[in-house]
Amino acid sequence: MSLPVYFAPLQGLTEDAYRRSHHEICGGIAEYYTPFLRLEHGEIRKKDNLGIRPEFNLSIPLVIQVIARDADELEGLLSGIRRHQNSWTDRKVELFGEGVAVPVSWADATRVRVDINMGCPFPLQVDHGRGAGLLACPEKVEEICDVIRQHPEFDFSVKMRLGVQQPGEWEQILPILNATPLRHITLHPRVAKQMYKGLCDMTQLQTFAEVCKKPLVYNGDLLNMDDIHRIEEQFPMLAGVMIGRGLLARPTLAREYQTGISVDEKELISELLKLHESLYRYYASVIPGEDQLLCKLKPFWEYSERLIGRKPWKKIHKAGNMRNYLSAINELA
Repeated sequence: MSLPVYFAPLQGLTEDAYRRSHHEICGGIAEYYTPFLRLEHGEIRKKDNLGIRPEFNLSIPLVIQVIARDADELEGLLSGIRRHQNSWTDRKVELFGEGVAVPVSWADATRVRVDINMGCPFPLQVDHGRGAGLLACPEKVEEICDVIRQHPEFDFSVKMRLGVQQPGEWEQILPILNATPLRHITLHPRVAKQMYKGLCDMTQLQTFAEVCKKPLVYNGDLLNMDDIHRIEEQFPMLAGVMIGRGLLARPTLAREYQTGISVDEKELISELLKLHESLYRYYASVIPGEDQLLCKLKPFWEYSERLIGRKPWKKIHKAGNMRNYLSAINELA
């Protein structure tokens, strides 16, 4: 039996439009994680609020990821998420009318899924005690876990790294998480200072797995089916895998793994183009101005160089207007 595949969030890429399109066209994902929500002047940032609108996540198995440096910030984020839930009943009538069957939304769930980011390695977050920065502050983690215990209406999980500077820093944190009601823990076996470079520390992963009392999800450098099979064979205790960059480079990867049916290069490029076309149609309807639209679409191809080739990839990224951009993409078909 295959493991569930969770789609890791990437800021600016896996937004609501991408999640909808990927779910419809490619599939294979157990849950989509939102790019992390954070507070700004005491409120969830406006663009983050837009990204979790229930009407834009209909029928998507959604997990709302949040990033907080202390208990107060987490409380503020949970309050904002509850406001979305509380306003959804009236908005359904406004959007769809009385008596119309509406697809199930995350806001209809009795217990909404919330993932707490303790793994973001970027200095802007770490230096302010958020993301992986929390791993150096066990007392802050304890306070955050106290908030988790006070909110049984949510299903919580945690995504983390081995530490900030040293790979053994997790040893202070895991006992706290083991004593907290969590659906699972996702571990990326690098420290924050590595960012995404160097090898994942499989020795530390094994030690972590032996003392972790929660279902364990693996994240890190899963780029193809061989990578997934290798990690599930090496660590049979895993409860799932989380993939980010590998799915952006090969959007069909989760479905291929779940079904055991590989997609050839021609079919993969075809699905990549369908995914892009879906995003293009949506963003063209909401983004005014060609320059802004082009800036929004180009990052879609960031991880696709290996698939489409260096020359077409460079042509797409060097396109200075929509005409040249779309012409470069049409050459892929």
